[in-house]
Amino acid sequence: MLDINFIRENVDLVKKGVSNKQFDPSIVDKVLELDEKRRKLLLEVEQLRAKRNRIAEEKKPSEEGKKLKEELKDKEPELEKVQVEYKETLFKIPNLPSEKAPVGSSEKENVEIRKWGNPTKFGFEPKDHLEIGKGLGILDFETGAKVTGSQFFFLYGDGVLLELALTNFVLDKLAKRGYLPVMTPDLAKSRYYLGTGYSPKGQEAQTYTIDDTDLGLIATAEVTLAGAHSDEVIPEGKLPLKYVGYSHCFRQEAGAYGKYSKGLYRVHQFTKTEMFIYCKPEESEKFHEEILSVEEEIFQDLEIPYRVVEMCTGDLGAMASRKFDIEAWMPGRKDFGEVTSTSNVTDYQARNLNIRFRRDTGEMEYVHMLNGTAIVMSRVPLAILENFQEKDGSVRIPEVLQKWMGKEKIG
Repeated sequence: MLDINFIRENVDLVKKGVSNKQFDPSIVDKVLELDEKRRKLLLEVEQLRAKRNRIAEEKKPSEEGKKLKEELKDKEPELEKVQVEYKETLFKIPNLPSEKAPVGSSEKENVEIRKWGNPTKFGFEPKDHLEIGKGLGILDFETGAKVTGSQFFFLYGDGVLLELALTNFVLDKLAKRGYLPVMTPDLAKSRYYLGTGYSPKGQEAQTYTIDDTDLGLIATAEVTLAGAHSDEVIPEGKLPLKYVGYSHCFRQEAGAYGKYSKGLYRVHQFTKTEMFIYCKPEESEKFHEEILSVEEEIFQDLEIPYRVVEMCTGDLGAMASRKFDIEAWMPGRKDFGEVTSTSNVTDYQARNLNIRFRRDTGEMEYVHMLNGTAIVMSRVPLAILENFQEKDGSVRIPEVLQKWMGKEKIG
């Protein structure tokens, strides 16, 4: 959430940022109205409590004491109700976009930053990953649909080995760069999936919730890695904290998506390794660039052509201040498709989850938090199957994965 003091002092700036993100700026006026009402009620309640306490110290029954008790009976529930509405409304104000983020209303105005490699060319008519995977006997959506439902799948044989090779490849690379590998739970309390921006309701619902509990299946290890340090104060000397989290991810994918969402591109369950950094505010921009450079290095090592796209303000979502995607070339769709995303959420999630750090001078501040995909084990295998396919239906294995696969080709 945003700092209410900042909102009070920068109303026009906040409204502009909210509007650029395609949120309704009137929410800012609503928060300020509730804030004023809340502060007024809080002062009244505190004054009534102080008077009541003075009378109680005299240990003499009085009409004034009874009157104060009745007034508090009315005021305290009213204050509690306003406090709840105030917090809920404040939570709806998105993080402000970075001044560097391009202004735009939708994904159509995202900006291509650069490209690497050239779209793969074939001397034959290429197949899509579904046909390739089925032909090789490694990918099975039919059994997934029978056992679980649509958009679930089974992996067999070399499909499993490919996923494990990709996992080993990125964990090895990131451990050498100082990222601590973490295997997180696949469940989190509502405070953490809501605090990191994953809603169980609405048109873009993501979270599967567990009946009769406060738990939901995580959509990404970002949720659990963010929750790991909630309500903590981290000494400045321990920052930055760098993690690479390995987890299963579960997403309802309730929104409406285009024709290229078939197969592995958009599924309800997949495995992912996620980079996550806690750092000082003055260093978050530097670490955002670092995460993006690691993501690019991964795809260069895999020899998969890609482009880097910066999200415009209208496509940033609520949490991110600035965000980049890497889109890999996917021959099956004859276009690029998103395979990684990296966001700088500044101190927005840290305020939601009460994560601060203490400077060596003694001052306390909220940390900045960043996240970025290392490898998502659905879209990256998709890109490998389609870009490395051979005419006979086999698939070459990228050289950097061969030592883990123990072979050069899936045939």
